[in-house]
Amino acid sequence: MKRLLIFIGLLISFIRCQTAAGTEDKLPELVAGDTIDISGKDTIPGSKSYSNLEFKKSELLRAAPGTKSVLFNADGSKLYAMNLEGLSIYEFDRATRKILRQFKFKPTKGTGWDYVKDTIIPSIQEKPVEACLSHDDKILWVSLHNAEGIVPIRVDSIGANLSALPAGLSGRKENNKQVLKRMFVTYPGSTRKDSFDVPLIKTGKTPKIISRTADSKYLLVSNWHSYSVSVLEINKEQYPYAKLISTVPVSAIPRGIVVDDFRKRSYVAVMGGASLLVINNETWKKDTILNVEANPRHIVLDASGHLFISYNLLGKIACLDASTGNSLFTARTHGKPRTIILSKNQKILFATCYASDTVDVFRINENSFTRIKSLPCKGHPVGVDIYENEEMLEAWVCSYSNGTISVFSFAKAENEVKLKKISK
Repeated sequence: MKRLLIFIGLLISFIRCQTAAGTEDKLPELVAGDTIDISGKDTIPGSKSYSNLEFKKSELLRAAPGTKSVLFNADGSKLYAMNLEGLSIYEFDRATRKILRQFKFKPTKGTGWDYVKDTIIPSIQEKPVEACLSHDDKILWVSLHNAEGIVPIRVDSIGANLSALPAGLSGRKENNKQVLKRMFVTYPGSTRKDSFDVPLIKTGKTPKIISRTADSKYLLVSNWHSYSVSVLEINKEQYPYAKLISTVPVSAIPRGIVVDDFRKRSYVAVMGGASLLVINNETWKKDTILNVEANPRHIVLDASGHLFISYNLLGKIACLDASTGNSLFTARTHGKPRTIILSKNQKILFATCYASDTVDVFRINENSFTRIKSLPCKGHPVGVDIYENEEMLEAWVCSYSNGTISVFSFAKAENEVKLKKISK
């Protein structure tokens, strides 16, 4: 009888999820010191169970022009900011908020893209867009907007970049078709300077998102203007660390990528259309196409296999069934949501809203989103990553037009605060 009751309970939960309507509960704005109930146990081991977030403060840090994305290392001690217009990558110490190292590329002429006029323009090749860390945070993979490829940077040791370079390559732009990119490293508060070359691994025109498998054996790169996804096999022992093994065509402009290691599938947001491309992670070929709403930009995945999507032009987020692409529930956001990210307990979703200079924070319920906070964030916020410990949570948000990083801090709390809902 006990097993039967458990089965019935699971069946009811499944039916509720499948029939959920796309609704959003609007709540009043919070100020510092307010709390909101986010009940639910953590789904990732090692994270303290908490039921509330208490907004504490915001801080503003200076990066470099055109900060496009931010990425924490595994333990959250360091954050990397990709500065597209600054041709640089800044390494921040999370605890002190100070810049530890500045990696800057030597500029070379190239062609870029005017997204407003929709036309090719003269530009610089070495413009960092997105990044991914692999091999216990030893290698930082960075996509270069106008270089048609990505570069691996050994951030664990500057010397590792020098020793990895085969004899005869150092200081030369190319040899045996291996293109190199020169980097300069400075250390704020110190006169020390370093320089080295990194290999450019060709993928496609205007590479964007880089995502990897959990075992650091494969990388996937979305190529905006090539209408393709590049799959690279990684070998950290053999220069240049990765090689192209598959190119998967996409029907329109691709952007976000998420890898599902458990189900051996990868999902690509076809931002130029209204679908998700599903790739088989064993063959690295197209598996199927899931029809979704128009202009999907970013994708994240929770432990239960649900996909969370930001729809840029529609101004909304959605939770999808990964097997069918069916929308389980949605919520409106402020203008043009870009990057989204889940908290460690997978009960909170942060969305940067580029056009409205806002960061929206949602609670993820069983069958709906509830917006619990809208944070002003000037300069067109685009990238976000989260640091958490047992007691607190920080959302680090980078803004493109003013080259800043906003740090929003929350305390994890246990007490409940009931907020009256506002009718639609």
